Amino acid sequence: MQDPQDSTSAPASAPASPGAAPAPAPVLNPVDENWARKTLVDLAYANLKEQQSQRRWKLGMRLAWLLFLGLVVWQLFSLNSPATHTSFPHTALVTVQGEIGPDTEASAENVMTSMRTALEDPGSKALVLLINSPGGSPVQAGLINDEITRLRALHNKPIYAVVEESCASAAYYIAAAADQIYVDKASLVGSIGVLMDGFGFTGLMDKLGVERRLMTAGENKGFLDPFSPQTAPQRQHAQAMLNQIHTQFIDVVKKGRGDRLKDTPELFSGLFWSGQQAVDLGLADSLGSIDGVARDVVKAPDVIDYTQRENVAERLVKRFGVAVGEGSVRAMRMAGAGLR
Repeated sequence: MQDPQDSTSAPASAPASPGAAPAPAPVLNPVDENWARKTLVDLAYANLKEQQSQRRWKLGMRLAWLLFLGLVVWQLFSLNSPATHTSFPHTALVTVQGEIGPDTEASAENVMTSMRTALEDPGSKALVLLINSPGGSPVQAGLINDEITRLRALHNKPIYAVVEESCASAAYYIAAAADQIYVDKASLVGSIGVLMDGFGFTGLMDKLGVERRLMTAGENKGFLDPFSPQTAPQRQHAQAMLNQIHTQFIDVVKKGRGDRLKDTPELFSGLFWSGQQAVDLGLADSLGSIDGVARDVVKAPDVIDYTQRENVAERLVKRFGVAVGEGSVRAMRMAGAGLR
């Protein structure tokens, strides 16, 4: 028989009496409590750090834009400020470096502006063109050649050309207008000729079965198209044009060098020669360097460079624009990554 006093036989969940006190709340494990507190602190710290990062980014962008605007203003004032003149005697230097073209450092605009500034300086005794160029546009070279002749007559100052590595084609077109040309014995000089190059792919297209569909208004409008055959009249027209420009080139060289040129059949064939050979042929006057010409010919050993170049502000403005764009893209990527 079961003992009614045995507690083990009591029901698992006896109904509580109406006046009984509520059960006490479960006590948290100390480990769980510490973890929760640490998590809240970490979340608050991360939020604070993100806000600080956003404030720093906004402040950095504002400072960057202020710097950018300051550089632009500085650039505008530097371009519009009058050139300063030096009073002591010196040799003025203008470099013709690299390819001669409308959008290059050796463009007619840059070179002619530099030459004007140099010769307008009352302290300059002569102008030296330091040439290191393989050639380029005959139009740009022709403009510079004409400006050399005009400026020499206007300012009554001699203009010399000093060749470093090369003075070929359009570069020699410029040098021919100088009073005298000085070269290094290993310089490359000459290449008095004109060329027009391109490619023709008509045979390859026929083999591949490719049909060229070119529509023009004018039967010769597409005669330089590499995917269209070239007719005999078109070739004759191009050759006549090249011959005319070549004749202009020859006339400029003969006008500039005069009797100093040797009567050699290959002189205007497009060949180029070493500096020593150029002196022998009359294409150059003597061996010499910029320092030697300034010291021994001009008698003004102090050399001042008047070459108009892209200044530091222009380079910084361009690089700053690229950097801002890259920084903005990087910031947007980071923000997008944080939202996922």
